Amino acid sequence: MNVGFDLDRIFISNPPYVPEKIIRWLHKGNSNGSLKYRIPGRLEQIVRIFSHYPLFRQPIKENIEFMEKLAAENNHTYYLISSRFGFLKKITEELVQKYKLDKIFKSLHFNIINEQPHLFKDKIIKKLKIDRYVDDDLFLLNFLADKNYKTKFFWLNKKISKTLGKNLFAIKHISKILK
Repeated sequence: MNVGFDLDRIFISNPPYVPEKIIRWLHKGNSNGSLKYRIPGRLEQIVRIFSHYPLFRQPIKENIEFMEKLAAENNHTYYLISSRFGFLKKITEELVQKYKLDKIFKSLHFNIINEQPHLFKDKIIKKLKIDRYVDDDLFLLNFLADKNYKTKFFWLNKKISKTLGKNLFAIKHISKILK
């Protein structure tokens, strides 16, 4: 089985004290009802680069330790699929090495050419023939679930665990993806 995971809020935390609403506002564009993400201008890129340093982006140890155990069992193939834009490439590589995520996953896929995140992930999921995928962005997951009906998608959140659609499930912990 091929299993894919997003990076942020799955293995790396958001900066502390920044409300979720602000993060969503920074990432989503004015979409007129369709899914669209903002590609930030140069000044905001500088701020985002600074906010992505390990000091502000601590590991989610529980999830990393769980994945290390899964990878050691070698029962499935695991991929990291992140839609982080190209201007975050260097700092993302540093975070991945610092938290040894490169040792867990067969391959790492980042959106370095700045595609729309949902389109980038859709392309990679199809290319890698992902059977299960975990993300924290419910809007993105709804899009992906509609385009990839054979893949099971999991929305990692801290509030609910339930079926949200034919191939979309809300989970509180990543261990639930293998059940």
